[in-house]
Amino acid sequence: MHPLIDVPALARLLRHDPPPVLLDVRWHLAGPPGIDSYRQGHLPGAVFVDLDRDVAGPPGDGGRHPLPAPADFEAAMRRAGVSGDRLVVVYDDADSTAAARLWWTLRYFGHDRVRVLDGGFRAWNEAGRPVTDEEPAVKPGDFIARPARLPVLDAEGAASLAKAGTLLDARAAERFRGETEPVDPVAGHIPGARNAPTVGNVGVDGRFLPPALLRERFAELGATDAVDVGAYCGSGVTAAHEILALTLAGIPAALYVGSWSDWITDPANPVATGNT
Repeated sequence: MHPLIDVPALARLLRHDPPPVLLDVRWHLAGPPGIDSYRQGHLPGAVFVDLDRDVAGPPGDGGRHPLPAPADFEAAMRRAGVSGDRLVVVYDDADSTAAARLWWTLRYFGHDRVRVLDGGFRAWNEAGRPVTDEEPAVKPGDFIARPARLPVLDAEGAASLAKAGTLLDARAAERFRGETEPVDPVAGHIPGARNAPTVGNVGVDGRFLPPALLRERFAELGATDAVDVGAYCGSGVTAAHEILALTLAGIPAALYVGSWSDWITDPANPVATGNT
């Protein structure tokens, strides 16, 4: 199944019976909570999913957004109406950063029918499609979480991949270089990683670049389907966006879920700064 869906295609599917399960996962690292945006207006029938509470476990040694426990994720998705045999469409504000993390997590736990609304709420709203502030009545789903359906990396695996394959750092360039670190207590990057900020995966409208352009972008960074590829970021959210972009480019890749916030919990792990 193609991982993206556009506004016209989603509008057509929403006229079907049953329609896809719509999950609103708007999330802001800084700013108002996503639930506030949801309550102000969302796609008709959409259910809000909290990224911090539902799509990640509690912060700790595994980083700021570690994988949720299978039972916890299963319960959260069932509350949102997710079933194993029903298409799920996820969206966020525009650039799919949070939506990609939910897309990846659902697939990691065994749901194969998941798509991301390309351009998110902004694209839907700008197309003049209906928006509502009414929260739907949700029939609980029967989703069963079966973990380990996608490849993941731990700190040791990320270090090895940076040497033997291609490890992409999805954070902004100034964070990669260690010039600033607004979230984590240590600045820098994993030695051997290559910087590929997620902002380069999308256009100004928040939609993903065409696959050919994504393949060209990643090839320049040494990421192709001929080598082992992985991605990390600050806490495993924007890195999931990188995995989605790599998937569109036809490049399999593993996610370091704990990412930089996990890497720096071990003082023995080396830290690099600058462009290399």
